[in-house]
Amino acid sequence: MGKLIKEEGDKGRLHIETRLLGESLVDKQLLRKTEATEYFRMQPDVNVLKIGGQSIMDRGAKALFPILDELIEAKEKHKILLMCGGGTRARHVYNIGVDLGMPTGVLSKLGDKVSWQNAEMLSVLLAKHGGVKIGHGDHLEQLTMYCQLGYLPITTGIPPYGFFEHPAELGSIPPHRTDSGACLLAENIGAKSLIYLKDEKGMYEGDPKKGDRNTMKFYDKLHVDELLEMDLDDLIVERPVLTFLKNAKTLKSFQIIDALRHPEHIRAALEGEHVGTIIYKD
Repeated sequence: MGKLIKEEGDKGRLHIETRLLGESLVDKQLLRKTEATEYFRMQPDVNVLKIGGQSIMDRGAKALFPILDELIEAKEKHKILLMCGGGTRARHVYNIGVDLGMPTGVLSKLGDKVSWQNAEMLSVLLAKHGGVKIGHGDHLEQLTMYCQLGYLPITTGIPPYGFFEHPAELGSIPPHRTDSGACLLAENIGAKSLIYLKDEKGMYEGDPKKGDRNTMKFYDKLHVDELLEMDLDDLIVERPVLTFLKNAKTLKSFQIIDALRHPEHIRAALEGEHVGTIIYKD
């Protein structure tokens, strides 16, 4: 905590004395001292569910409606924030942007628009059940209020980096897309859980759509450090999510489930059941 001090000969001016005063904010020793023993969790009862764009939304009514039925039932018992992926249309706009030589920050803004389209469609489909589209601004502090009033808040998964998106390590596709946005938000609101709704039962050693899933190793549960060390060529979640979890202060794990074939797994995961792949720390 800082304290007010008055220096002699300073004409009555007050200053705030703080341990950070005059210090370098890149000093490792100083940064270690800023670690808290316990971090405040703004929304500890809210579950963040990220619905895949390509894996779920792009498949249309046959895939989506059973999942929405589960969400409508689940919101009566669980507080839920639904976040949307971009899917095939985002990939299409990335492809055009790359062909035109657009920088990563521009591609990030373009992808954001597609995720918003999916959030808009979900809010319309769920409107009569309390679905409401919200932004990343002043609404996140009100999530508990929305849920207690019977609403199901829905937002885009793209984090609001925009032009400030980090340069990609490889190529120019924005590294922080909707999986990353869901993880960052779950961490910073201190969410109860983070669940990724996909079209696979969880994490394989490769992409089962490009090979024989029967011969691919499936990971039921993995420590994030182990997964980072594997450095797999392909992942079912964006790579930055692993680093976010490793450095997280409130988020201890996330689960990847097959909501396409098993929409009932949504409520099971909300109840804390292990029905997919759990990536964890500590």
